[in-house]
Amino acid sequence: MNLAQNLAYTPDVETATAAARVRMHGHYKDAHWRTLAPYIAAINQLKKDKNAVILAHNYMTPDIFFGVGDIVGDSLKLAQEAAKTSADMIIQCGVHFMAETSKILCPDKKVIIPDVKAGCSLAESITGADVRRLKEQYPGVPVISYVNTSADVKAETDVCCTSSNALKIVNALGAQGHDTVIMTPDKFLAANVAAQTKVKIIIWDGACIVHERFTAEDVKRLRAQHGPDLKILAHPECPPEVVAESDFQGSTAQINDYIKAHKPAKAVMLTECSMSDNVRAENPEVELYGTCQLCPHMKRITLPKILHALQTEGPEVVIDPAIIERARKPIERMLALS
Repeated sequence: MNLAQNLAYTPDVETATAAARVRMHGHYKDAHWRTLAPYIAAINQLKKDKNAVILAHNYMTPDIFFGVGDIVGDSLKLAQEAAKTSADMIIQCGVHFMAETSKILCPDKKVIIPDVKAGCSLAESITGADVRRLKEQYPGVPVISYVNTSADVKAETDVCCTSSNALKIVNALGAQGHDTVIMTPDKFLAANVAAQTKVKIIIWDGACIVHERFTAEDVKRLRAQHGPDLKILAHPECPPEVVAESDFQGSTAQINDYIKAHKPAKAVMLTECSMSDNVRAENPEVELYGTCQLCPHMKRITLPKILHALQTEGPEVVIDPAIIERARKPIERMLALS
């Protein structure tokens, strides 16, 4: 049965989505909401019927993040929490490397991504073959790869890192006697870490199309517009000159925690736009301003595609079991070191 052919905004749908509507009241006008709510109700019912869990990254739009997401957060948290569930099926609302990470940590579960074309400029900037060449060029130097990489890259990596623990991982390897490390693939994350450690970092030339667009001039302009009490929060995938002009740098989870803990009167989040929408919905007392940047890959994930993925149980993410085994090791080492 194709549920999408029978969707309508009925009293039952209104009741089933009432709680989500309250959280998203400021984001969608009533007419738009009536087109979204039937999908939300259908998805939430179908995932129960199929014992599925929906992972929604911080960059998902509010209708997905609040409407159908069971586990929300950054990419590693999503995969870690999914591994703890009793669900048979994982619907990954994010980009392809995230779905691969979920499959690596949940090899016995069916992992589905609603759009296989939801890629990542950063993850696509490096391959497993590139890592092998780096190791040949710098023998004995450990390779740290961001979790924002493919399974093939992870399989060639010594230890993974996240934007929140990258400095800790670098320093941990330094404490083990490594005065030099290789960091892939984000050149800005690596440069921002390098500014905080004595360990020499060999940097791969990759970047996120969202975060590389921010400039120091953006920060200065925002301060001039909104005053000195404006708090500017930058993701460490932003260029170092942007981070230097900001009040706080941190992962999406750390930025979210900062807003919740400090409740600044005015703030700017230098990251993907939908995260600002989601944080604003949970912290209405904080005035959040632009600038932000849209990720075209994240925006490929929509409610109709999620419903179709549940109906068809595809496209499924499939990884060679040998790659899964090798790719899991650097993730486990990261967790041990951090």
